[in-house]
Amino acid sequence: MEVTETLRRDEPAHPWRPLLTTAHEQLAPRLEAFYRDLHAHPELSMQEQQTAAKVAKWLEDSGYEVTSGVGRHGVVGMLRNGPGPTVLLRADMDGLPVEEKTGRPDASHVTVKDSQGNTVPVMHACGHDVHLTCLVGVAELLASSRNHWRGTLMMVAQPAEETLQGARAMMNDGLYARFGKPAVALAQHVGPLPVGLVGHHRGASMMASASVRVRIHGKGGHGSQPHATVDPVVIAAYLVTRLQTIVSREVDLTRGGAVVSVGSLHAGNRANVIPDEAVLEMTVRTPTDALQDQLIDSISRMARAECDAGRAPRPPDIEVMSRTRVMVNDDSYYLRVRAAHAAWFGEDRLVDTGMVSGSEDFPYFDGRTSGDEPKAEVPLVYWYFGGTPHEVWKRAPGRTLWEKLRSLPSNHSPHFNPSPDCLRFGCESMLLAALACLDEEPKTEQEPRAGKRLH
Repeated sequence: MEVTETLRRDEPAHPWRPLLTTAHEQLAPRLEAFYRDLHAHPELSMQEQQTAAKVAKWLEDSGYEVTSGVGRHGVVGMLRNGPGPTVLLRADMDGLPVEEKTGRPDASHVTVKDSQGNTVPVMHACGHDVHLTCLVGVAELLASSRNHWRGTLMMVAQPAEETLQGARAMMNDGLYARFGKPAVALAQHVGPLPVGLVGHHRGASMMASASVRVRIHGKGGHGSQPHATVDPVVIAAYLVTRLQTIVSREVDLTRGGAVVSVGSLHAGNRANVIPDEAVLEMTVRTPTDALQDQLIDSISRMARAECDAGRAPRPPDIEVMSRTRVMVNDDSYYLRVRAAHAAWFGEDRLVDTGMVSGSEDFPYFDGRTSGDEPKAEVPLVYWYFGGTPHEVWKRAPGRTLWEKLRSLPSNHSPHFNPSPDCLRFGCESMLLAALACLDEEPKTEQEPRAGKRLH
């Protein structure tokens, strides 16, 4: 695909366009103000009190029955509009411990204490402020257009996506038992694609992820007398190297790629003191849930073996701090959502992202209590939309879409800077997906069908 193809300005004819374009234009100034406020005031995972309050107020003002404090800071807004399916729309709320370097007028200067008591900067470096703004925009648009759809909307503002805690926290707090089980759950994510482009992938679309902590116990002492100590730093160094052989020597190439990356290694405070312990934290990414289990088992085996080899006084403490399953799009609903997007944006504005290496806790909204259950209780659909301004996209080096993407700041970068222009497209993509699912019960289809007509 040529880059110029992705930036065409004309829009395909569509029976919904006059209604939704007019409604969004009236809403746009308030949405941008809401977005900029969220961006300037991010909150860390499981600290989203003020963010949740802002979302709850918007939903209440739009006529939703709102419940706050679900799964600690989660917000649920319900809008019933006659018989029909219940459709869950979800957006995440938390920021990241990243110091913003975008230079925006509304850049975050927030610093807070994290869960470990450390003072850290906070930034919406993953676009959750965009997601929330689109959620409340769609909530208001649908509430003001009830003659065009039937069913029930379940708007979910989820805490702690970045730490993979929030979805399970809301489910464990009885989300479906309290508010009803939806026919489908929908979510989207902004990224460095250009504004106006929408990304889809059929089937498995995001990798499984786990964060693992290994605490190595040693015997501290003076740096000049290592023979009288058990040095956990040396054991940790061997373990970091050994872990790299898991993917290269234990994973079948035909099962796809995988990653084991040590992102944190802490031990000691002084050059001449051998510490009592060393702590490693790592991320694991796999294309299947079974491979995730295999890699975690390998990490545990290697950690115990290296501690034995290094004469550690006791076995290591191994903790899986968080994990999430592979994100799999339900085929029937995927076809419906993609067809709605193609009819509105145009087929040439849709791209196949492939299976991305990023991960989400959105899969926990499928209602399964464990990954071993054969079938999801609630089908899921997840897609992406672009946030890079056109002028930035045009200046980015590269001729093809993928060449340009490699040169742009990605999610979690301190320079990640979605344009307010993407709010319209994010609202449209979520609203169209919701309408496609509220339209009728799903059918098994081989090809995307045309979008539904307003009536």
